[in-house]
Amino acid sequence: MTNARRKITAEERRARLGARHLLAPAARANTPEAVAEALLGLHATDPATVYLAVAARLKDPSVPDLERALYEDRTLVRMLCMRRTMFVVPRELAPVVDASAARAVAARERRNLAKVIQEQLGFDGRWFAATEDAVLAALRRRGEVTAAQLADDVPELKSQIVQSEGKPYEARPRITSRFLGVMAAEGRIRRGRPLGTWASSQFRWISAEPHPELPADEAKAELATRYLAAFGPATTEDVKWWTGWTLTDTRKALARTGAVEADLDEGPCHVLPAHLEAPAEPEPWAALLPALDPTPMGWRGRDWYVDADHKAELFDTTGNIGPSVWWNGRVVGGWAQRADGEIVTAPLVKGGLPREARAAIDAEAERLAAFFGDVRVKPSFRTPLERRLAG
Repeated sequence: MTNARRKITAEERRARLGARHLLAPAARANTPEAVAEALLGLHATDPATVYLAVAARLKDPSVPDLERALYEDRTLVRMLCMRRTMFVVPRELAPVVDASAARAVAARERRNLAKVIQEQLGFDGRWFAATEDAVLAALRRRGEVTAAQLADDVPELKSQIVQSEGKPYEARPRITSRFLGVMAAEGRIRRGRPLGTWASSQFRWISAEPHPELPADEAKAELATRYLAAFGPATTEDVKWWTGWTLTDTRKALARTGAVEADLDEGPCHVLPAHLEAPAEPEPWAALLPALDPTPMGWRGRDWYVDADHKAELFDTTGNIGPSVWWNGRVVGGWAQRADGEIVTAPLVKGGLPREARAAIDAEAERLAAFFGDVRVKPSFRTPLERRLAG
């Protein structure tokens, strides 16, 4: 007689979030590094997300503390990696992320740009390599510089290409951003401090320390294990989507994690043996998470933490979540920052929320407004609820 597989309920999954993702008040961390470690990485497509995701999980949120980790100690590293998405990851995890995901992304980015440069400008690989050398030499001479300053030092970066030729939205941008983006994806340079406030999407550039080379298969197994530790239980599709791997690579990596099979409401899943026991009853918690926060963006299947009826209000057309309000492991509404700095929230739960939830959400809104201070964030994409709330 065989033992039945463990059935893990949606309630158990939600109960784990408060502690594992540092969202319950008692679970909050002391440092930005601890937050990145718990979540594997912080979504960084929108620069403000990094700061707001960390602030939601720290006992004492501090912009200077995160700037220290990013730009002084460099214990957090910004990388183009999983799903060709920008993340901020712990420095010790960077070689794993590089070998398992970023390396393949960088190779595609290089091929695509080299093809455009060859076809439109007539420059070959030797020109590409010489321009890279010139960029590195300029950074060695000048230290941290803007893209415009690099282009002045390396005029080749001012070369223009044509995008969407013949269309009403045809553009002729310089290759500066794409060229520097390829070098950053390869780990040869990296983004330094932003221009303006911490919410700015424009950065200076600095030289980068190379990552140690790891075998891709070993790195994928390590990343899959770390993913399950942070986000498990998870389905094969969850892991495939989050990493951006092929189905074959996903299955191979999962087979080396030591995970066992269990069942979720939506079907079979993978869970580390240490996580088979039901979690303890969590303390009540509320959170206001930013757009693209790593918690809601951690799984392909999302019905266990957000009602299907709410997705049209909270997500854009490509599946990216906007600012969300959480209560005890579920998304219960959304929030926005208005032009005067006020943080406004709106519940989506029919019948409203209990008094305890409303009080906890209001307290988080005050905490978030204090963190913003005079900074105003312009979202890189808008969701229907955020747009309405922002006024």
